[in-house]
Amino acid sequence: MPEGIIVKALSGYYFVQPADGGGILRCRARGVFKLRGVSPMVGDRVRFETAGGGEGTVREVLPRTTELVRPPVANVDLAVLVFSVVRPELNLTLLDKFLVHVEAKRLDALIVFTKIDAIGEVPEPARVREQLEHACRLYGSIGYPTMRTSALRGEGLDELRGRLAGRVAVLAGQSGVGKSTLLNALVPGLTLETGEISERLGRGRHTTRHVELIRLPGDGLVADTPGFGQLDFRELGVDEIEGCFREFRPLAAKCRFRGCTHLSEPDCAVRAAAVRGEVAESRYRHYAEFFAEWKESRRRY
Repeated sequence: MPEGIIVKALSGYYFVQPADGGGILRCRARGVFKLRGVSPMVGDRVRFETAGGGEGTVREVLPRTTELVRPPVANVDLAVLVFSVVRPELNLTLLDKFLVHVEAKRLDALIVFTKIDAIGEVPEPARVREQLEHACRLYGSIGYPTMRTSALRGEGLDELRGRLAGRVAVLAGQSGVGKSTLLNALVPGLTLETGEISERLGRGRHTTRHVELIRLPGDGLVADTPGFGQLDFRELGVDEIEGCFREFRPLAAKCRFRGCTHLSEPDCAVRAAAVRGEVAESRYRHYAEFFAEWKESRRRY
């Protein structure tokens, strides 16, 4: 039975790209999946049968290596976190939220800063450049690769194509940061809808309404996903939040108490490192904010 990958799910149909490179088939899934409580997802590797006329049936979903709920996509091995430096402005709190969720799913992360061509158009370009340099130094020191791109000028695109080659990646970031524009620049002939930025709200309109895997030059696959305004910590445990800050991990073993929350306990190695400046002030502050948000969400729900 031939194998393929689901590249799009829409209106009860699964669009399967055969592994042999043939044309995409529009497939229905067998009713037995519902009985088993299994729902095929974009990114699933499947076995299917053809029925002629470009139609087929998904018969089996192969084991997944990863599974994301939001966005709903399977077998991703790289999260590309896209953040603009202007319109909307760079938001490190939201970036750290994304990184926590990426770490919780044990995915590799690549941070891509977009719209660097527009820095000269804002009232305080020097401040924006300083923020960008700080972010690149900070996240690079933690171990996250960072890139600067301009879809308009083509800057950074060749390097980005190289990093995506052979990977199954998900593009994530808030609305208006230029995810679809970036994909249009990466893939010749691609014409994804892009959106204007609301001057009043400072954020973009949602232009991506479903998850779809797009094949890139170099045989990589990338999912363009609906924009996110916020991420919820309810599905994470408090120990997971702490463990998702990479720079905390070697320090936590030196805390006096096992299960230290790094907030008020005596002889906390993480808090001491933050006081000495060995942990970035913004990262520790965001951790404390996320911890409080987690406690509040648990209280409510």
